[in-house]
Amino acid sequence: MTKRVLIPPALRAACAQAGMSPGIQSGGFVFLTGVTGSAPDGAMPTEDVAQFKACFDKIASVLSEADMGLDNLVEMTSYHVGLRAHFDDFDTVRRMYLSDPYPAWTAVEVAGLRRIGAVVEIRAVAALPGAAG
Repeated sequence: MTKRVLIPPALRAACAQAGMSPGIQSGGFVFLTGVTGSAPDGAMPTEDVAQFKACFDKIASVLSEADMGLDNLVEMTSYHVGLRAHFDDFDTVRRMYLSDPYPAWTAVEVAGLRRIGAVVEIRAVAALPGAAG
């Protein structure tokens, strides 16, 4: 099976340092590594909404490397520190970026994330046009 690594230019240095790929295109799908809401310079915003927007912007940038967009998402899992405290804000941002038909989605509350200050991490799967049937 052929695999294609998807790394947007803005993430190349961070990916090389971490030894990871933000996205892998394989078998008609794109599998995205979980992303947190850090700014392009690596700083973690203190405002939840800014983190949520940065997550979706990063996901879109990885998908664009495969000539895809957020409308190609078929599955999404979001991991939250303090889910109940910020769920309404997250849902508002999610609906700004995604539209019907929405991807399947699971939201999970966790005790912590690898990045200090991160309140959310999102991992997702997207289908190439025609791959999902």
